[in-house]
Amino acid sequence: MRTPPKSIIRTAVFPVAGRGTRFLPATKASPKEMLPVVDKPLIQYAVEEALAAGATRLVFVTGASKRAIEDHFDSDQELEQLLERQGKSSLLNQIRSVLPSYASCIYIRQPAPLGLGHAVLCAQPAVGAEPFFVHLADDLIRSDVACLAQMAEVYDAKRASVLGVQAVPRADTDKYGIVAVEADKSATARVHSIVEKPKPQVAPSNLAVVGRYVLAPAIFEHLEKLGRGAGGEIQLTDGIAALMREEAVYAYRFTGTRYDCGSKLGYLQATVEYALGHPMLGKDFRRYLRGLQLEMGSAAPAPRKSNGAAPRRRAARPAASS
Repeated sequence: MRTPPKSIIRTAVFPVAGRGTRFLPATKASPKEMLPVVDKPLIQYAVEEALAAGATRLVFVTGASKRAIEDHFDSDQELEQLLERQGKSSLLNQIRSVLPSYASCIYIRQPAPLGLGHAVLCAQPAVGAEPFFVHLADDLIRSDVACLAQMAEVYDAKRASVLGVQAVPRADTDKYGIVAVEADKSATARVHSIVEKPKPQVAPSNLAVVGRYVLAPAIFEHLEKLGRGAGGEIQLTDGIAALMREEAVYAYRFTGTRYDCGSKLGYLQATVEYALGHPMLGKDFRRYLRGLQLEMGSAAPAPRKSNGAAPRRRAARPAASS
């Protein structure tokens, strides 16, 4: 992942207090942000993206059962000493590189599940009067230049809040904050309206905000004044709508591939595609996939024989021509 020139934005906020109910029972005792995509948890991909965008202060807004996130970014001297004794220098270097020495972590407890807007407001004491990133780890974005770094460049040019957006199917608008913009086909366009999870028939467009924000510090005063909105929560979307009445907000169509890892299908897609691109696993995993017998309606892979030998597979059927 290439990194553009250093950004003026130092702080990244990670709202990680959600319970991950769509992944139960896997998330009953483990944070959804700790679900691994190949060999790294989602939250580490999120932190790496923020660091690549120039952030050095990492603010995690946490909730109950989230201790594993704090442990992941803490040092583990016992594990490091064990790996060193065993001569596993590659694994040791990976463990030590989880968090670079120049970055600092701040953990703030969200006292109640009052929504994304409330989670962002909880981070105000750590952010101060500076622009800041907000990154939702559920949305994994793969790109040559980190998505937040792309957005930081837009902020540097516009000196205004920036929302990462993507066109989604019209039928899915009720899952996102949806924006209408002044120049619909432009990569960067000023937002003139934003609404939380509108029904498809009333949505102002199909341009959805997908888990990436650069926000001006003025957002905090608007979040403080908000009552509960959609779903009985304090919505960040409503705070942005209020902010727009005083200053410009821009939508940015980022370059990259997004995986909705808040859904099981999106998570599986990310796992497969990241595994195919893995420098050590990719070649063998691709060979494995090619050998699978994939048929419509098959519920599960054929079981292996008890002696450990794999059952013989028929050649995969060729794809139907379009």
